[in-house]
Amino acid sequence: MDLMILTPIGAILALCFVGYNIMNIFKFPEGDPEVQSISQKIRMGANAFMRRQYTVVAWFFAVMLVILCVMSAVGFLTWFVPFAFVTGGFFSGFSGFLGMKFATYANSRTATACKDSLNKGLRVAFSSGSVMGFTVVGLGLLDLAIWYYLLKYVFNLDIGEVTAAMLTFGMGASCMALFARVGGGIFTKAADVGADLVGKVEAGIPEDDPRNPAVIADNVGDNVGDIAGMGADLYESYVGSIVATCALGVAAFGIDEATGIAGLSGDQAVTIPMAMAGIGVIVTIIGSFLIRTKENATQKALLSALRRGTNFSAVAIAILSFPLVWFMLGAGYMGVYGAILSGLLAGVGIAFITEYYTSDNYKPTRELADSTKTGTATLIIAGLSLGMLSTAIPLLIICASILVSFFVSGGAANPALGLYGIAISAVGMLSTLGLTLANDSYGPVADNAGGIAEMAHLDAEVRRRTDALDSLGNTTAAVGKGFCIGAGALTALALIASYIDRIDILQRQGTNPDFILDLRIDNPVVLVGLFIGGMLPFLFTSMTMSSVGRAAQAIVVEVRRQFKEITGLMEGKADADYATCVDLCTRSALREMIMPTLLAIATPIVTGLILGPNGVIGLLVGCTVCGFMMAILTANSGGAWDNAKKYIEAGNHGGKGSDAHKAAVVGDTVGDPLKDTCGPSIDILLKLSSMVSIVFAALILSFHIF
Repeated sequence: MDLMILTPIGAILALCFVGYNIMNIFKFPEGDPEVQSISQKIRMGANAFMRRQYTVVAWFFAVMLVILCVMSAVGFLTWFVPFAFVTGGFFSGFSGFLGMKFATYANSRTATACKDSLNKGLRVAFSSGSVMGFTVVGLGLLDLAIWYYLLKYVFNLDIGEVTAAMLTFGMGASCMALFARVGGGIFTKAADVGADLVGKVEAGIPEDDPRNPAVIADNVGDNVGDIAGMGADLYESYVGSIVATCALGVAAFGIDEATGIAGLSGDQAVTIPMAMAGIGVIVTIIGSFLIRTKENATQKALLSALRRGTNFSAVAIAILSFPLVWFMLGAGYMGVYGAILSGLLAGVGIAFITEYYTSDNYKPTRELADSTKTGTATLIIAGLSLGMLSTAIPLLIICASILVSFFVSGGAANPALGLYGIAISAVGMLSTLGLTLANDSYGPVADNAGGIAEMAHLDAEVRRRTDALDSLGNTTAAVGKGFCIGAGALTALALIASYIDRIDILQRQGTNPDFILDLRIDNPVVLVGLFIGGMLPFLFTSMTMSSVGRAAQAIVVEVRRQFKEITGLMEGKADADYATCVDLCTRSALREMIMPTLLAIATPIVTGLILGPNGVIGLLVGCTVCGFMMAILTANSGGAWDNAKKYIEAGNHGGKGSDAHKAAVVGDTVGDPLKDTCGPSIDILLKLSSMVSIVFAALILSFHIF
């Protein structure tokens, strides 16, 4: 039996499960007319932003398509690359759009379901999260399967050429993901910051109060940033890890039998990650049915309910991967199975550490909340300290996973096989992505539901239930970010290895065969590349934070203007002008997302044309090392500030309206762009830099100064 068939089967099952969850969502009533009206405003704002964002992105893809076609015409690329680039971007954007679309139908239904019970609210919100999670894995596997069967059986390419072409559509997915994450992140955090600073801090009105002109924009932002942006982001992580592993598998097992491994081929090495992804879909669908909770459940009980499905899926993957590796590679290469286990355990470890540092169930976030007693300054100091401290253990976990994966796979005797082990550990970590992403993306739906409950003046018990789901969503979102940042670091390492392998293949094919790959640490070109790469995440973070700041300033000014000029607004006798704030956020986000994305794409190309492949490899290593720690720091500091605020709002340290709460709101405001714009975008930056380098490898190898 050709186990590669599990890939299209997994894609079909995932998309069928998406349809099942969509039907589940629409089984629940949308609510009374006021609830429906608010939900429709959010939906219209989200659709308008996505339409305008995708128009801008389409122009970028058109320009890149022309550039790649020109490079193909002169022989630097094959003709498959430009079209693989477009399909990667299309499926990445489409997965985010679908998840966002149905989330805007689930928010009002979640609020209405919470009238009956917490469990019903969880079911609606989690069904929406499952639409997002399984759309990503379904479309990702569909894209992979189409290209694999097309290239191998229609165009009759050998497996090395197949994986080389498939690797390049990752650049399209990465570009789309960065636009979606940065654009959506700027929108959502500009609205959130503006609404919080003027509404909660200055005016002293509750969160999601309908008198706040930025409240609809804030809820729109949850959908276009935390759902659509996240979906495009994790689509890119998912397919990127798989195609990088496939390419390294061919290098380890199958290029002209250079390794001398009798009886094995690149096809077998490629089948393992592709089939494992298909198996992952099946077990995560089963795991999703295990997620249930009782009424009046505590945060720990809610978290345990979500863990139940994820833990089942991880254990099932660990068990089923054993016969897969045994069947494909034989008893002599069961070290590859050890690498898969290493990735699974690393994912579990990073998820737990992230939860420990960001959940208000644990000491670090509660101590952070305690720091609000002495003011905002001590809160900011403590939050930054927490974020920096939280980088240590995830980094050590990743280091341990790299070493274990490399050596148990046989890297001491065959380094190419060891690199394959590192790459497949990332696939193991992401094999339960459908459920992990469902846990992550249900949070914004619950957040929207809470906003709708507040604006529609539903019973206080409804808001209490939505707040419980929202608080849990903050923790699962932070865990999801940490999980994917870890997988992103392993995938980036695999892509760096793929870049080195690509340079070797190009030289053997006659492109600048006299070039010497010299990666010694005393090579000044490598050192300069390391410094540039180390600087890149800091410059990128500065640009995205500044973008949020500028956009937020415009919202602050507009909200202040409306509070001052609209007669009767503060008394609830007049309606706020929500559309102006939505339009301001949209225009700011579309304008501000361009430069950070161009920086990520242009830097490896310009560096390569000056410093050559040696400098590019230095850049990729420096960017991966510094970017991983920066991503963890920003995501965890922001998540902890957010949950410290919610811990106080639950009645601790004086509760809502106290001085401690005002300090916590400012801390949350500072953390918002860190956790929802900068941190997730850095994760994409690491992989996009490598993808761009691989696609432009022939150009850089042919024309460089040093």
